[in-house]
Amino acid sequence: MLAQTAGAKVEGAIIQHVQRLNHAYYMGQGKVEELAALREEVGYNLVIFDDELSPLQQRNLEDALEVKIIDRTALILDIFAKRAQTREGRLQVELAQLEYLLPRLVGQWSHLERLGGGIGTRGPGESQLETDRRIIKHKILRLKDEIEGIRKHRALYRRQRTTHAIPVASIVGYTNSGKSTLMNSLSKASVFVEDKLFATLDPTTRKIMLPNLQEVLLTDTVGFIQKLPTMLVAAFRATLEELDEADILLHVIDITHRNAAEQSATVEQILQELKLANKPRIEVLNKLDLAVPSESEMGDFISKNTTGGKDSVLISAAKKWGLKALLEKIAFVLSESGSHNRGYVE
Repeated sequence: MLAQTAGAKVEGAIIQHVQRLNHAYYMGQGKVEELAALREEVGYNLVIFDDELSPLQQRNLEDALEVKIIDRTALILDIFAKRAQTREGRLQVELAQLEYLLPRLVGQWSHLERLGGGIGTRGPGESQLETDRRIIKHKILRLKDEIEGIRKHRALYRRQRTTHAIPVASIVGYTNSGKSTLMNSLSKASVFVEDKLFATLDPTTRKIMLPNLQEVLLTDTVGFIQKLPTMLVAAFRATLEELDEADILLHVIDITHRNAAEQSATVEQILQELKLANKPRIEVLNKLDLAVPSESEMGDFISKNTTGGKDSVLISAAKKWGLKALLEKIAFVLSESGSHNRGYVE
C-alpha cells in the first residue's frame, strides 16, 4: 500500500525470515543473488525494503542489484513530500529528509575516508564531502529555527484558546482510517480526502457544537503507521504538540480492515511514546457502512458485536451514521473529565 501510494507499480514481493540481519546486505547473500536473477525475468528498476537500511547496506545492495534501493523511511518521506501542502508541512518534511540524507551522504564518500589522510587523499572529493555536510547541517539548523518559530506561534495560539476556555478534541488514528472524513462530517469542513495513505498531513481545526450546546474545537492530525520513522516524529513535534493540549482524543479505527487490531495497537503504542496514553479517549469504530447495508441495521450489528468498551462508538463517517451518538459521548466524556464547564465563553 505504501509503494502504491508513492506511485510505484508493484511487480512482486520477497519475504525472508532470518534470526540475525546481514550487516552488509540486510538480507542473506543467497537472497540477494535470487533478487538479482529476478531482475532479468521481471525487469524491475527499483527495490523497496520494508525496514530502515543502513547507508552501507543500501550502497552494497545498489552495487549488487544495479538498481535504485530505497527503504521504508525514504518511501514514507517521499509520500510526505508529495502530500505536504502548507509551509509548515513542507518545512517539517524537508527537515526529516535532510536528517535522513546526512549519514547517507557521508556513506557515499566512505571510500575516501578509508584511504586515510596524507598525500593523495586531499582531493576534490574529500573537500566536496565536507562542503556538502556543512551545507546540509546549515539547512537543518535553519529549518529547526523556522519550525521552532512555528512551535512558539502555536503555543501562543493555544494559550489564547485556553483563555477562551473552549475544550479541544483531537482526532487520531492509523493512516486511512477515515479521520478526515469524520472531520468533514462533524464540522462541514473541506479537508482533503482520498483513499490513500497520508492523504492529510497538515493539521486542521474547526469549531463544532455538541448536543448540550457546548462548543468544542475539533482538530485533525497526521495519520500514524507502523514503524513510523523517529525523525518524522521529531520533525512533526510542533504538529503533534496539538495532541498534548487536547482535552480528549478520538481514536478512529477502520473496523473493516483485516489488520484493525494491529493498527489500533500501533496507535496506542505511539500515544504511549508521546506520553498521551492517560488522556480521556473515545474509540471511534468507523466504516460501519462497509459492514451493514443500512443505518437501520446498525442496532443489530452493535448488539452482536460487543468488542467495544464503554467509551466506544460505532459510526460511518462517510454515511454520517452514529454521529449524534458520538457527539453525545464526547459531551459525556468531557463532563466526566472535568471539562464540562468550558466552552460557554464567547
